Amino acid sequence: MSLRFFKSTFLFLLITATGCGNKSESKSVAIAEDVQAEVQPSLKTGAERTTEYLPLLKGKKVGLVGNQTSIIQTEAGNVHLVDTLLALDVDLRKVFAPEHGFRGTADAGEVIEDGKDPKTGLPVFSLYGNNKKPSAEQLEDLDILIFDLQDVGVRFYTYISTLHYVMEAAAENDLQVLVFDRPNPNGHYIDGPVLDTTHQSFVGMHPIPVVHGMTIGEYAEMTNGEKWLKNGVQTPLQVIKMQGYDRNEPYDLPIKPSPNLPNAKAINLYPSLCFFEGTNVNAGRGTQKQFQVFGSPYLPEDKYTFSYIPESNEGAKNPKHLGKTCYGKDLSEEPRLASLNLEWLIEAYNNTSQKEEFFNAFFTKLAGSTKLQEQIEKGMTAEEIRDTWTEGLEDFKVVRERYLLY
Repeated sequence: MSLRFFKSTFLFLLITATGCGNKSESKSVAIAEDVQAEVQPSLKTGAERTTEYLPLLKGKKVGLVGNQTSIIQTEAGNVHLVDTLLALDVDLRKVFAPEHGFRGTADAGEVIEDGKDPKTGLPVFSLYGNNKKPSAEQLEDLDILIFDLQDVGVRFYTYISTLHYVMEAAAENDLQVLVFDRPNPNGHYIDGPVLDTTHQSFVGMHPIPVVHGMTIGEYAEMTNGEKWLKNGVQTPLQVIKMQGYDRNEPYDLPIKPSPNLPNAKAINLYPSLCFFEGTNVNAGRGTQKQFQVFGSPYLPEDKYTFSYIPESNEGAKNPKHLGKTCYGKDLSEEPRLASLNLEWLIEAYNNTSQKEEFFNAFFTKLAGSTKLQEQIEKGMTAEEIRDTWTEGLEDFKVVRERYLLY
């Protein structure tokens, strides 16, 4: 489903601001009120339901965990939540940014430095690198944290790990957390091996499958309810729910959630192709079809007739096999997946000329245990591997059901 125009009622507030936040230059800012988007009929994200959350922010000192996806959509265009909150006289003090930074342009894994938002002058604190959890000092002058990030419903997509640490820090410092809910573009299915917590990392913190089928708000409720935070602490939590959301309907994001997920096809293929990040196969980084192609110099040219050469680009300054010809497959025309595809991974392993170097240590973190690598190396088929996930998936679905909001 492609994006169409958005219906909304909005008002224009005349506010005074400069790029550094000083009140000396007048300009108009479009502020959305109860926006109605037609990506799904009558869909309103949590951020767009201003009348629901503004009373909760009155008189509060506010921090925002956000990035380029923290927007409100209007007929006049996308309005960043930071601009909306400031124009509505919310006392917004600080911004916290996840992996890829506040503007969403950094490479995966790139260290993000603290700084200032050039438009508003607000201090921006990185929650990626050495400081994944807000410190008590960073939170000391706040009453409430808003969490508004566009997730893609996959265990190793790190925004849910950021959510964990934000909730944990809030609980330890007596702050409330408001989660502005957004659609899960992979919300139509649940699949993959459940994480073995002995292999917990920032790309997998909780005992969930690779694809969990929950919105970020539902996931926050589960994190709290299952007492997954340190020492079992629980956060004063409120989710600003969406209206009109159907998890089974396709949802095209208005803004790419990270540099290497440029479109709906990449987001749909990401849960399956990201396993290649733990191998010697390139998953499209350094191309214009990130997570829509895969290839390697070690795959046979006669069997894999599609080829490409990874180059340095935004979000992939030094992609795997930079400047080398990779042989593989173009999956950009594949039908929408409703389950993980293991065939591509197994086939690549079986055909590589570098079997001993095919897997690296990161693969276990992505898979959530050592089992998947062992199963592939033993020659198990995709169907045989999937059968070993059944019990874990059924147990997870029982837990998940308790926290569904839609």
